[in-house]
Amino acid sequence: MNRPARPPPQDPWTLDFQGFDAQDEGRREALCAVGNGYLVTRGAAPESRADGVHYPGTYLAGRYDRAVSTIDGHRVEHEDLINCPNWLPLTFRAVDAPGWFGEDPETRIVSQRIELDLRRGVLTREALIADAADRRTRLLQRRIVSLADPHIAALETVLTPENWSGPLHILSALDGTVTNTGVARYRSLVGRHLVPTGQGQDGETLWLSVRAAGSPLHIAVASRIRLLPDGAVAAIEPLSETHPGRPAQVFTVDAVAGRAVTVEKTVAFHTSRDPAVDDPRPAAVRGVAPAGPFDAVLHAHAARWAQLWRRFRTETEFADRAGETNTLHLHLFHTAQTYSEHTVDLDAGMPARGWHGEGYRGHVFWDELFVLRTLNLRTPEISRAVLRYRHRRLDAARRAARDIGLRGAMYPWQSACDGTEQAPCTHLNPMSGRWLPDRTHLQRHVGLAVAYNTWQYYQATGDLDFLNTAGAEMMLEIARFWADIAHYDPTLERYRIRGVMGPDEYHDAYPWADHPGIDDNTYTNVLASWVLARALDALDALPGYRREELTERLDVNSLELDRWRSIARRLHVPFHDGVPSQFAGYERLAELDWEHYRRRYPNNRRLDRILEAEGDSINHYKASKQADVLMLYYLFPAQEIRALLRRLGYPASHELAQRSIAYYRARTVHGSTLSSVVHAWVLARTDRRRSWLFFRDALGGDVLDVQGGTTAEGIHLGAMAGTVDVLQRCYTGLDTRGDVLWLDPRLPTRLARLEVELRYRGHWGVVVTITRREVTVSLRPKQHGSVPIGFRGSVVEIPPGGSHTFTL
Repeated sequence: MNRPARPPPQDPWTLDFQGFDAQDEGRREALCAVGNGYLVTRGAAPESRADGVHYPGTYLAGRYDRAVSTIDGHRVEHEDLINCPNWLPLTFRAVDAPGWFGEDPETRIVSQRIELDLRRGVLTREALIADAADRRTRLLQRRIVSLADPHIAALETVLTPENWSGPLHILSALDGTVTNTGVARYRSLVGRHLVPTGQGQDGETLWLSVRAAGSPLHIAVASRIRLLPDGAVAAIEPLSETHPGRPAQVFTVDAVAGRAVTVEKTVAFHTSRDPAVDDPRPAAVRGVAPAGPFDAVLHAHAARWAQLWRRFRTETEFADRAGETNTLHLHLFHTAQTYSEHTVDLDAGMPARGWHGEGYRGHVFWDELFVLRTLNLRTPEISRAVLRYRHRRLDAARRAARDIGLRGAMYPWQSACDGTEQAPCTHLNPMSGRWLPDRTHLQRHVGLAVAYNTWQYYQATGDLDFLNTAGAEMMLEIARFWADIAHYDPTLERYRIRGVMGPDEYHDAYPWADHPGIDDNTYTNVLASWVLARALDALDALPGYRREELTERLDVNSLELDRWRSIARRLHVPFHDGVPSQFAGYERLAELDWEHYRRRYPNNRRLDRILEAEGDSINHYKASKQADVLMLYYLFPAQEIRALLRRLGYPASHELAQRSIAYYRARTVHGSTLSSVVHAWVLARTDRRRSWLFFRDALGGDVLDVQGGTTAEGIHLGAMAGTVDVLQRCYTGLDTRGDVLWLDPRLPTRLARLEVELRYRGHWGVVVTITRREVTVSLRPKQHGSVPIGFRGSVVEIPPGGSHTFTL
């Protein structure tokens, strides 16, 4: 698939697509999805069905179904994000036309323009439609998923006949017969997750009820149609064109050339898992009844977006490209609408692909590691909710550890509804057509990410209540797991962690071994050392009575804590060629013929699939899908890495970072969109030009679909939020340590000015403005107390309403 061209400079608050491109439709639908944190609807045309070109998916946050499939002769149980009832269907035809627009092959789109208004969350479509008799109808549609009322979505359609008059049929439907078929490689899995349980009409309201096929979840959607001007309807055919699971209405209007007919379709969704809902069907019917006209719903929705944009205010002056600002706004938009205030009470995790498609089956991985550092300083209540999702699944993580004979909590690589491991046992290589063993469940490091996120949230917010009630318990149980999985090697006189996988994801076994897993992954071991130490800090941060309660409840004694201290200082970190090895034995792997593979495969981001298709294995080579060792330099400043290594007993010079970056950058293919985010970060202090190139590559991840077709399956949320964080924390040098907000800016050449507005420890409106010559920090008035700002070794207190400028 050819990479889409980067769009020309445009309004920084709109995303535009001209014409119709069947090959690019999936990407456009994902990028033009609109949502509110409760539900997200892809930007598919209302008249379309899933047909290999269009995929009109609607997804409710955290709503999964369990199914059993047979894959390559194996029985596989899996949880999938449900493609929920499609509320969009709305189409039209002249009374004597052979078929409906979208179904009749003779009816075509003459011209079309799609615009996503990022500032207000409105998707607009303008098109000219011609049928077989060349009757031309101008189509204007506006679509929103209300940020003011999470259960409400609305579609306004304006039809204007241009060269004809006569009866016009308008069809509106709700479709509960949809299936999960949005990802080609998953189509061998059971995809029918909805079972219709009822449908009907109450007055002007059409409703549909479904249940999940394998889970105790019920979903209802109700729609209301209003046509303007009043009195325009000549006839109504109740429930005509209706099929089981797809109730519909047909309205007949006397259309006149040049005179617009407006159709307003408003819907309400409810599920049996919504707070304060007993039966979702009457809740949906009640919910749609009082909704105002489209413009009123839009007004309330736009007002909420205006408030949200104030919280995410990020002003940039890029030197020569308006496109960067536009894409940055797009990334903020999708981050904000994936997980919002409406998600907080839903018990939903942070999905790797947003709620925008069925990529990764809607599962939760470690991507919150890239998202929460942004949200901690913008909407910390959302970070807290994501961490609560993890805490609710702490018992499942404990069971997973017990199942392999260990204590503590082992979080799964892929999580969905109940916190059990959802990583598949096999995966398909589409290049070879072969099903292969999937060992990604060995990425135990996801638990380290949970602990890291917990501590960073506490550092940014000072939320001792969360640490008391949930955070410290998670950190202690995660630390206990890593202390238990570490085994002492008397030959090395160090502790070792064996049989895991690192963030690289390529290497899942040694080529000379008969069992999966690799040993002493540097990222894992160093981060485990850090987590063991921070778990002790978390315990010390608790009030005495709570510390006693928690240690008593978890049966943690002083001997166990002393063992943690010992392990934290004696974990093994392998080295070779003057750099930390990605894992023990890495130096024994062969060097890949990079020149050959780059020449033969210009896009080699999935080098693992390429080699497997050739009958080889990536396990033989020093080649990485994404940053692994370098992830440490993403999580910690270079000086902290040096301190961590020295505490472990390893020499760590100032040159170690540069050597490590140069070594692994030359051997990384960036098969993950996260990799460019990490490389932009780690190069920011040593090579600002290359950092900027990686930043731009990360910005283009979904807009340009750099992975060749995966954006259609859902956006890459970690990379989107990660690009924002590169600006917010990396180029500002922002860090939250020791009750101080530290700054050490290094703007790249192409970025002339950057201003962000943050929330820090209860202070709203901490404004950081950076230019090439100075950095100014101001605090909005009427705050409680001052904010300590650290800059190059000194700390200045900024009072409410005050500001301070530091010279660079």
